[in-house]
Amino acid sequence: MADNARAKKLADLIREVVAQKLQRGVKDPRLGTHVTITDTRVTGDLREATVFYTVYGDDEDRASAAAGLESAKGVLRSAVGAAAGTKFTPTLTFVADALPENAQMIDDLLDRARASDAKVREVSSGAKYAGEADPYRKPGADEDDEDAATE
Repeated sequence: MADNARAKKLADLIREVVAQKLQRGVKDPRLGTHVTITDTRVTGDLREATVFYTVYGDDEDRASAAAGLESAKGVLRSAVGAAAGTKFTPTLTFVADALPENAQMIDDLLDRARASDAKVREVSSGAKYAGEADPYRKPGADEDDEDAATE
């Protein structure tokens, strides 16, 4: 088993090499400039690497980019092996990152919360206190009340 620092270094190297190779070395038109490598994780034994990516575009662009990455897997693994200089080059698995969808869902939820807050603010704008404006007793007011009650 390798230590975590070595796995982290290898993951960072894989992310850099794959991103550079996609930008300059792979001539697949399906990949273009709209694929971004967001994260890379390597197993503890340094045998498998998972590369997370996002694609700018619609579902058709995402599907074509996934096919392009799958077809370029061998070229990318060779580039990683040349750069890493390790005994065994990890196998690459490409996974579409769900971060953009999660961020959009959170934005939608925040928009709904803002709308709900605005509605509550609008309804409560003309509201009055149920009792007095200040329901707490003040030290000087207690003496005045007792004097008025004894008279």
